[in-house]
Amino acid sequence: MRDLHTCKRILVVGAGGAGKSTFAVQLAERTGLPLIHLDCEYWQPGWVSTPEAEWTARVQQLVGGERWVMDGNYGGTIHLRVPHADAIVFFDLPRLVCIWGAIKRVVLQRVQPRYGLAAGCKDRVSLEFLSWIWNFRTKGRPRILGAIENAAPGALVIRVTSRAQARTLLDAAIPQ
Repeated sequence: MRDLHTCKRILVVGAGGAGKSTFAVQLAERTGLPLIHLDCEYWQPGWVSTPEAEWTARVQQLVGGERWVMDGNYGGTIHLRVPHADAIVFFDLPRLVCIWGAIKRVVLQRVQPRYGLAAGCKDRVSLEFLSWIWNFRTKGRPRILGAIENAAPGALVIRVTSRAQARTLLDAAIPQ
C-alpha cells in the first residue's frame, strides 16, 4: 500500500477551519516538500482577489512543479489541481468543529500569526465566511468529491474526519 510520505504532490482540501493549513505546514516539514498556501497566492493586500484569468494561469503554473504540498480549496480551480496530485487529503470534519476552528484561530492570531495568510491580510471571521463553512457540506464538498473522481490513476485519497486522525496521519508521514 502506498504511504503519504512517498508522495511528491499532495493536495490538502476541505472546509475552512478544518485544520488544513496547520496540517499542510506540518506535513511539508515532515516530508521536506515545498509548501504552497493558495491563500497566499490568491489574495493581495487588503483581501483583494486575483482576477480569474490570472488566477487560473497561476494555478496551472503551481501544479506544474515536481514536488509540493498544496493547501486550499478554490473550487473554481480544483479540476486543475486534482489530476496533478498523487495524494489528496480531504478534511471532511463536522461543520461545528470547523466553525469553532475558524473562530479559535482568529483569537489565537493575536498571540501567534496564522499560517498561510497573504501579506496585508489580517485573519477575520465574517458572517459570509461562517456561512460558507456551514454550507460547505452541501456546496463545496460535492465539488471536491466530484473532482476526486478525476484523480490520477493510483492517486492516494485520504478522507480525514477528525483532528485525531489528522495527527495520526502526520505521525505516519515521517520521511524515510
